[in-house]
Amino acid sequence: MGCLKQVDRQTCQYFVSCSIQNQIKSMGLLSFFKGVGEKIFHQDQVAAPADPAQAEKVEPVRAQALLDHVKQLGLAYNSLTIKTKGDTVTLVGSVKSQEDAEKIALAVGNVEGVEAVDNQLDVAEPSAEGKYYTVKSGDTLSKISKEVYGDPMKYGVIFEANKPMLKDPDLIYPNQVLRIPQL
Repeated sequence: MGCLKQVDRQTCQYFVSCSIQNQIKSMGLLSFFKGVGEKIFHQDQVAAPADPAQAEKVEPVRAQALLDHVKQLGLAYNSLTIKTKGDTVTLVGSVKSQEDAEKIALAVGNVEGVEAVDNQLDVAEPSAEGKYYTVKSGDTLSKISKEVYGDPMKYGVIFEANKPMLKDPDLIYPNQVLRIPQL
């Protein structure tokens, strides 16, 4: 699998693209809390630079860090291009399932310094989109499960739907966005 780094000077978007093969569909814009999430950027990369010359240096590094994060989590995709412009990330490419597209969007969005993810991933085998839940202070997966499914014992469904981003059902944090699949 080869990766391609590119700069679109007209739109000031910077992206890294990796491809395995191809497919088709899209999800839209998801909002996140910019100041919380996994810390994958170096301190000088968390805030998107206002200076275009600095952005030209930092944005490709941010895009590569996000792509590396997706790869490290072992999330499935056929092709994936991650574009960054300020605190917005655009995902383009193809995945097998709706679940794959949603997990990639959440993995990238739940990163400190990312405020929005424009998920334009094409899905080969479309299915119903999951719902999203923003964790509040004091929430547990059981409490969320009771709220969304009416049964606190279904917390495992939420945990499984958010793996590998969640490694322990007790390790969630306020303002984290979780995928809530349909039962």
